[in-house]
Amino acid sequence: MDMARKIILLLVVTITVPSCAVKTKYNLTGLSGEAKTFQVNYFQNKSSQNPGSTFDPGLDRDFTLALQDLIVNQTGLNLTRSRGDLLYEGEIIEYRVSPTTASANQRAAQNRLTISVQVRFLNNMLERSNFEKRFSHFYDYDANSQLASVKNEAHKAIFERLTQDIFNESLTNW
Repeated sequence: MDMARKIILLLVVTITVPSCAVKTKYNLTGLSGEAKTFQVNYFQNKSSQNPGSTFDPGLDRDFTLALQDLIVNQTGLNLTRSRGDLLYEGEIIEYRVSPTTASANQRAAQNRLTISVQVRFLNNMLERSNFEKRFSHFYDYDANSQLASVKNEAHKAIFERLTQDIFNESLTNW
């Protein structure tokens, strides 16, 4: 077979083979299914039930809103209050400040704020993607600073990481 015929045959195969493939519908996140809505139930703050953890008022509201905002901003899904195609729910189970490094005189040089959440994800369109999992992240700050002075910055940094990890686990095929 001469070179021109090989090229023509290659072009014909390249054009026709993809059109014969089975077509699967994918949403923006790569998961199969036709999810259009999502629901984020209020994440209750149960951190005080974990020894060594403390309770931070308003943390539950702020975290719930951060997760809703991330999903709204990164997908075409619509937020709903009930019967969402995708459901997120869970609890904040840890809010802990602990020393991380010591200075030469055995004093803490840095403190670490750790926030952990237990998440249940239910995909009513594709049940095999359901999960229950703990997510945790931390923020280190100078031990000479009070938590109150870095709390907003710390919460923002931790929430960005936690919500992105939850998003990746629930809505991407990594």
